[in-house]
Amino acid sequence: MKRSALPLLVALAVVLATAPALGYLKLGTRVGSGTANLRWTSQPVRYYVTERGTTGVTAQQFQTAIASSFAVWAGVGNADVSFTFAGLTQANPTTGDSMTVLGYQNRPDLDRVLGATNFIVDVTSGEILESDIFFNTAFPWSTEAAGVTGRHDLQSIAVHEIGHLLGLGHSALGETEMISGGRRVLGAESVMFPIAFSAGSIHDRSLKADDVAGLTDIYPSTRSRRSLGSISGKVTKNGTGVLGAHVIALNSRTGEMVGGFSLNNEGAFTIASLEAGPYVLRVEPLDDGDISSFFDSSLNIDVNFNVRFHDRIVVVPTGGGARDIEVKVTPK
Repeated sequence: MKRSALPLLVALAVVLATAPALGYLKLGTRVGSGTANLRWTSQPVRYYVTERGTTGVTAQQFQTAIASSFAVWAGVGNADVSFTFAGLTQANPTTGDSMTVLGYQNRPDLDRVLGATNFIVDVTSGEILESDIFFNTAFPWSTEAAGVTGRHDLQSIAVHEIGHLLGLGHSALGETEMISGGRRVLGAESVMFPIAFSAGSIHDRSLKADDVAGLTDIYPSTRSRRSLGSISGKVTKNGTGVLGAHVIALNSRTGEMVGGFSLNNEGAFTIASLEAGPYVLRVEPLDDGDISSFFDSSLNIDVNFNVRFHDRIVVVPTGGGARDIEVKVTPK
């Protein structure tokens, strides 16, 4: 079950970047030959909540769950981002009214989409001017603390969608299996994984290391600039860069993972906002899911290679970068 359907303008822009993006997919808009990352420059981010509930969720329960979801992102200590609840509204979560609104819409035509995030952005700078999130009442919802079997957890889905609202794209740190009607999630190390856990799960109420790194990279605090580091390099196959390889940095001390992609034809990647320490690098093809959840279908994403670990431990320095790392993969 997909959690979000991003607008074409925004989803396309990030994968057309000529320079490597950092860590995970950040949303962006094309500016000349480059990309401006989407972010809020005016803070705190003011948001409204529609004064309506749905079956099984009252308007007050909806508002409380949304506030809790924003608080999850606001609690990231290394990021400089804040929010304020501007009030209840009868307005629908549709763009063009100069309000950032979160609410329900009945969209039975979107039979695999639980929620969606839309934007109005300044295409010369990437500044987000307005963003709206709707949750699809064609599905059953719950705000119960332990979840309800057969109902989707509002807070879990809201945390994911607010990640988009902040400028984050999808993470590939997850594993799925094919079932009748789509894919089922077996595990995920990021709330920004594009496929939701089964109805009843409250798994995605809490952020993972990948989500924290993504937010910190877009909205770095002074402390994070001084203390966190990065890994950069390229993925090659037979001497040629690989576009769309999934690169995972595993902290061998903590077990935490941050994932990224090689985002140009040279195979260049950068994974940023990493805690200092030793990392294992793993490169794999993006073949466990729908590539269109991450990249525009017109791009020639290479999935024809074998999984490869870098042949040595990479040490990330405090406030610096481990650079010029090359991972050579082999064709399948």
